[in-house]
Amino acid sequence: MDMNNKPTFDPKEHQHLRYNPLRDSWVLVSAHRMKRPWKGQVEKPPEDNIPRHDPNNPLCPGSVRANGELNPEYDSTFMFDNDFPALQPDAPDPGSDHHPLFQSKAARGVCKVMCFHPWSDITLPLMQPAEIRKVIDKWADLTVELGATYAWVQIFENKGAMMGCSNPHPHCQVWASNFLPNEASLAERCQRDFLQKHGEPMLVQYARMEAQAQERVVVENEHWLVVVPYWATWPFQTLLLPRRHVLRLPDLTTQERDSLASIMKRLLTKYDNLFEVSFPYSMGWHGAPTGSHLNKNMSHWQLHAHYYPPLLRSANIRKFMVGYEMLANEQRDLTPEQAAEQLRKLSEEHYKVKKAEGLKLKLAPKFSG
Repeated sequence: MDMNNKPTFDPKEHQHLRYNPLRDSWVLVSAHRMKRPWKGQVEKPPEDNIPRHDPNNPLCPGSVRANGELNPEYDSTFMFDNDFPALQPDAPDPGSDHHPLFQSKAARGVCKVMCFHPWSDITLPLMQPAEIRKVIDKWADLTVELGATYAWVQIFENKGAMMGCSNPHPHCQVWASNFLPNEASLAERCQRDFLQKHGEPMLVQYARMEAQAQERVVVENEHWLVVVPYWATWPFQTLLLPRRHVLRLPDLTTQERDSLASIMKRLLTKYDNLFEVSFPYSMGWHGAPTGSHLNKNMSHWQLHAHYYPPLLRSANIRKFMVGYEMLANEQRDLTPEQAAEQLRKLSEEHYKVKKAEGLKLKLAPKFSG
């Protein structure tokens, strides 16, 4: 083989591995696979005619939930204990006398549901910044309240039926546990090791470098940065980072919370505009562990949020994590740089708002001079 004719590496054409320092794992990038024809499963687009209020929807104001409790006529956020919790505070201890191959230990906690808004036909990108700010404040309050007892407080939102959401009403869940879940344990170890080796928190350094490069930045403002991470697995995955070193949501200043509401609205509007659909995703916050960890040095941590959307080519073609991804290695079909460019170019005016304004103009009476 003539080595002089060796092709020049092009990340958009040649498969390669990228390292994820938050999980100590590798991602296979195979952007050339986007050229292949698709004859696989086609998803049903999300329902678009959701009623604003449905008395039979257990998340709506004034509705009766499965346990017989009546929701108040709330007009902002609303929090209640999950009627079907995965974690309970008083579960018995399985004991510690176990064979190394058959280990178990106590798991205790609480699960809560938080409604973002009284209307079922609205989502975060269509809410006003002041309304999103109330959601952020409630997240921070819950972190303080539950973090006083539990080691980990996981705030997460599954948006859309494609991500397993069983109710279209805008809401998230909060699970607090007496143990560090697997992903939190990985992030704890990786961030601690990075600080010890490099003398700076991993994601503080990473945010600064991404802000300088701009190649993978989707949106940014004075206090926050959103990038498609260099190691992204999901097609349009993003990482939301504060510019300042912050450990947990309650540590955010008033200005940072306002800026967070703004940048969340901008990002999620771009998501919806990509395929002009209510964009499905799973998202969640990762901050320094709580409970007994509150009195420990956790300076290796940096607050951040992950967004994992499944859509790949259109509103009804998704990325499947099966086969090779489950048995061998995570793999993606377009480069993070390509994904960031597509998102970055999109308008920050929501397509539904634009269509509504266009309809108003079309229906407006015309006067001749």
